[in-house]
Amino acid sequence: MNQASTAPITPTAPAGLQVVWTRAELAALRVGWSGSVAVVMTMGALHDGHAALLRAAAARADHVIATIFVNPLQFGPTEDFDRYPRTIDDDLEVCRRAGVRAVFAPGRDEIYPDGAPQVRINPGPVGEVLEGASRPGFFHGVLTVVLKLLQITRPDLAFFGEKDYQQLTLVRRMVRDLDLPVAIVGVPTVRESDGLARSSRNRYLSPRQRQVALGLAGALRAGMDAATAGVPADEVLAAGRAAFDRHTGGAAELDYLALTDPELGPAVPGPARLLIAARVGDTRLIDNAPVELAGSRSEGS
Repeated sequence: MNQASTAPITPTAPAGLQVVWTRAELAALRVGWSGSVAVVMTMGALHDGHAALLRAAAARADHVIATIFVNPLQFGPTEDFDRYPRTIDDDLEVCRRAGVRAVFAPGRDEIYPDGAPQVRINPGPVGEVLEGASRPGFFHGVLTVVLKLLQITRPDLAFFGEKDYQQLTLVRRMVRDLDLPVAIVGVPTVRESDGLARSSRNRYLSPRQRQVALGLAGALRAGMDAATAGVPADEVLAAGRAAFDRHTGGAAELDYLALTDPELGPAVPGPARLLIAARVGDTRLIDNAPVELAGSRSEGS
């Protein structure tokens, strides 16, 4: 399904799953529900990482709504909106198996009936670093669509993956700052058996590029090992960078490797987050891991 078009293609929903395309249909569906409601927001192309989010939601709430919407506001002028995979039939089956009650799969005009919104959510300083520095305006688009989908779906809980750690942090901040009546639940990153973080973009990688992409997880492991050994922050970053260079052999371009506190502020001794982004061929990948930091203060490199 190409959500650049205004009319969604209607697939056949698996038994036990209800698929709705409009706000009115979703509101009518919810009339007969009682108990708690959870939402999992996706852009489709669902994989095991999404399935883990959906299962976590099904374990906590009486009803689960999955949203499938490829948000154009999250894509820059040189990024892959038209290339982004649309696999609606497979996605619905993933939702059914995970215990989802309803799927909301709107077209662009349903979410942005007046075209690109003139009013957007400003993510603040944390939205301008890391992913925000590499992709200007990205988190304005993310938070705007998240807020709209929270208003449309009206959940008690919303589940987000820790792989997109900066996104999770900013959604939590938005909910706190704007007093939104929803609990945000983070779910740990799902990885392949070799450590590669699950991502919809992994399907773009050739077999050789996939091996190169393991350098992201390798850098995180090296940084975590260094932190466990008690070395200062600059040595944690140096260990991660050395492992990345060694594994990729120059076949990947490192965007950033950074240490922050859990709220993405400057890192200090104690709980911290190690975050990485790199481009492998034409595919940009991100990953992160928690660390316990000792030593001197550092913001990243």
